[in-house]
Amino acid sequence: MDYSSVFAISAAGMDVQRTRLDVAAMNIANVNTSRSSDGGPYIPLTAVTNSKKSFLNGLQQLGYFNVLPQAAVVEQTYSVPKLVFEPSHPDANIDGFVAYPGVDTVTEMMNLMTAVRAYEANTVALNAAKSMALKAIDLGRV
Repeated sequence: MDYSSVFAISAAGMDVQRTRLDVAAMNIANVNTSRSSDGGPYIPLTAVTNSKKSFLNGLQQLGYFNVLPQAAVVEQTYSVPKLVFEPSHPDANIDGFVAYPGVDTVTEMMNLMTAVRAYEANTVALNAAKSMALKAIDLGRV
């Protein structure tokens, strides 16, 4: 068995989950940002993941393949800003409304929690493969 492919699968999954975690944390941190560098409210981000088929070294001739997640691409979401009536705010428009980013804190917290759990699952799989590889080496010494 080629353990490098097992390690590659877990590493790719951990990389995707880390990106999802970073994006969710950034959205939560900027939930009240009414003015960004471009002058408008903060634009929420999302992590989009694609997958590609990757043939495993030892199983290639049998036609077995594994789907590896590619690195997540961070894209802007075009959510509608939340308008809050705060006439004394420096970013208020003529009618007294301030445009805050359309970030749903509950959704972002769920994204954060699922990313952490998926990262942990990939870590467990990586450690299990490492343990099996070490056990195979020990058995080969006998």
